[in-house]
Amino acid sequence: MRSVPCRGTLRGMEPVPGLDLDHPPFDLLTDVEQARVQRAVDMGFHPAGTVLLPAGAASEHVHVILKGVVRAWDEPGGHGDDAPRLFADFGPGDVFGAWAVIAGRARHRYQAAEDVLDFLIPATLFRELLAGNPAFAAWFHEGLALKRQRASREQQSSEVTELMLTRVGDAQLAPAVQVPVTTTVAEAARQLRESRVDCLLVDDPDAGPGMLTRTDLLEAVALNGLTPEDAVAPLAQRPVIGVRAHDVLFQALVTMTEHHIERVLVTEGEARTGGRMLGTLGMAEVLAHYASHSHLISLRLARAETLAEVAEAARSMTALVRQLHAQGARMSYLMELVSALNSRILGRVFDEVVPEPLRNHVCLLVLGSEGRREQILKTDQDNALVLDDGFEWDGLEDAMRRFSEALADIGYPPCPGGVMASNPHWRMSRAQWLQRIEHWRREGDGQSVLDLSIAIDARPLAGNPALFEPVAERIATLGGDDILLRQLARATLDFSSPLNLFGRVRGDADGIDLKKGGVFPLVNGIRMLSLRHGVRRHNSFDRCAALLEAGALPPDLGRDVPQALAVFMRLRLGAQLQALAAGREAGNRLDPAALRRLDRELLRDAFRVVNAFKDHIRATFSLYE
Repeated sequence: MRSVPCRGTLRGMEPVPGLDLDHPPFDLLTDVEQARVQRAVDMGFHPAGTVLLPAGAASEHVHVILKGVVRAWDEPGGHGDDAPRLFADFGPGDVFGAWAVIAGRARHRYQAAEDVLDFLIPATLFRELLAGNPAFAAWFHEGLALKRQRASREQQSSEVTELMLTRVGDAQLAPAVQVPVTTTVAEAARQLRESRVDCLLVDDPDAGPGMLTRTDLLEAVALNGLTPEDAVAPLAQRPVIGVRAHDVLFQALVTMTEHHIERVLVTEGEARTGGRMLGTLGMAEVLAHYASHSHLISLRLARAETLAEVAEAARSMTALVRQLHAQGARMSYLMELVSALNSRILGRVFDEVVPEPLRNHVCLLVLGSEGRREQILKTDQDNALVLDDGFEWDGLEDAMRRFSEALADIGYPPCPGGVMASNPHWRMSRAQWLQRIEHWRREGDGQSVLDLSIAIDARPLAGNPALFEPVAERIATLGGDDILLRQLARATLDFSSPLNLFGRVRGDADGIDLKKGGVFPLVNGIRMLSLRHGVRRHNSFDRCAALLEAGALPPDLGRDVPQALAVFMRLRLGAQLQALAAGREAGNRLDPAALRRLDRELLRDAFRVVNAFKDHIRATFSLYE
């Protein structure tokens, strides 16, 4: 079957009806450029079954579908594939063939699934538009990054744009007032009043600088009996937590939340390498800078004294996430903020059930998405416990049961697979952890591979983090076991891209599973590459950056993989919030037919990245058979 071209203008020189240039990417064109497109466009008719564009071929046109469905196929790859793989469906309003014009070769084979009518933009004109309009060119050359920015801007209010872009150095900083280590309580109080600041930096040549707040001074006199003549040196808090002037203000908020403090030092560079001190920044200044953003974070968590008050503060987190997501907050910032809050919540609950004298003998680990700092909504509990060798406590089992019950009351449901510190399988001494890791490595069965994958993301959160260090070192050594890495990496290929994007979902009327088809292949592949190359980071985005820096990822994948992961996470979060608002359980499924055109294109591009990344994993770990 063959396509039948027809002229793109009707009734003389009138524009072809239906060619919509008000949507991305054609809305990036100027009025003059849009008029050129309207004058030059042709139309084509393609009977069902027609191959409009073979894989690897150049194209004489960029296609914009008016009616019908075009199906994109990946040709057999020669690695055990014996048939073309369906990549995605393209429907009315979708654009294809641009890459075949730009690079001279099509990424897929494009075939009409039914009779198709489309607009044909001449390749020569398209290249001229790319050359003359940088924004239009960036849409195609920079791919996901630019489209994500555009999608975010469509959601984002000007206030939240300011929130995400304002730098620490642009906020109202308090002076960094320094005093010598010999300063007395009376002198410090006088200096605070005269300088009109809430903290002092205490210089100590031996111990390094320390921060002394007005609250520290008040408590020392009122509660601990210090006299006006006593030195303030022992009161200074160390190390001083700092942020850089070029950090975004939102990051300073996350830092204060994570470290349970309300003031940080601001430096021009890295404080630990001698960066120039510019001043201090407090929680009050941050919130004052964004007086209209009262929804950003609740300070009730910092002031909570009981588990009931912790639970009440935690319940407001979903509303916080909903507001920030609706206003276009970057996923990386959102994940950091939620991770910091989750860490504080879990830490507070842990401290409530484990007496202080015993905390040095135990270490609470968080696993899975919480271990990677990627959990946004409260989902399953994923945690474990490392015990000091020889440590015995009769109340341990009861304490961990109360820990899991308290988290469930707050809104963290129990893990269906039992990956919780209340389960003895995930509550072991250091020596037992080392033995268990060796067992996982040696056995290599399905359960062992699953447990080991979970443990790789472990992050110490409360108790004594030194107990986890030998466990982390043992996990790191697994990167030298090629056979084990192949077993772990194989799961990256378990799920195919679930796309039939034009309003239909292949094989499941409930929508596509973004976790299986998108998030998991990227997260697991990044995790395995990180283990292989000795990357000691937890977050997938940080791991990806380290892999790119180490040359362990091609530049195009190093750029596109984190972008694709952010797309999946943003779209999944949107679907989860909609489900919660409708009284349904938040899951991993998404209905592509309900997406905006831009989001549908983003999703399609993100799955293209997943397929390319799978090919990289397949080649890296020799998973051809």
